[in-house]
Amino acid sequence: MATIVRKQETIQDKDQVKAFLTKKGLVYESYKTPESLDLILGQKGLSDAEKEEVLSGLEYRFDQLKKEHGYKANDLVVLHDEVPGISDMLAKFDKLHIHTDEEVRYIIDGSGIFGFIIDGERFEVHVGKGDFISIPANTNHWFTLDKNVRIKAVRYFKDNSGWTPVYVDESKVLINA
Repeated sequence: MATIVRKQETIQDKDQVKAFLTKKGLVYESYKTPESLDLILGQKGLSDAEKEEVLSGLEYRFDQLKKEHGYKANDLVVLHDEVPGISDMLAKFDKLHIHTDEEVRYIIDGSGIFGFIIDGERFEVHVGKGDFISIPANTNHWFTLDKNVRIKAVRYFKDNSGWTPVYVDESKVLINA
């Protein structure tokens, strides 16, 4: 279950989290991952064959999202402290940026932090297993792993050519820092 951390409050109630994120233009859902995947998802890293097994086990979710939102492709990102170059990889996304296409993540294991500046307000969304978040194109955000340094997330794409980060000067979008 996601947690919202704002300057003046923390929001943990599922309905309040969803309402807050909806008001900010973000899509948030919470989906249970199939128990049949628990053993493989509990592993720190996954081979390519294991990644395909996980995506196959979540094909029903992809089919639903294709019908509802028009996604055309998906893949599985597995990040943890032993991934070669993890610091450099995270450094691409831990600064304020936008994408020209929406960014969609279904967290199936581990946890991380999406940060946002929307309507001049800075806030964080701490995501974990079961959280689904869709960030509209051109939304100011960043991402980093939390202290657990471990996440598995399915990424969904309509067109992955719009996925390159475009960095944003935070001072131009933040009000009352």
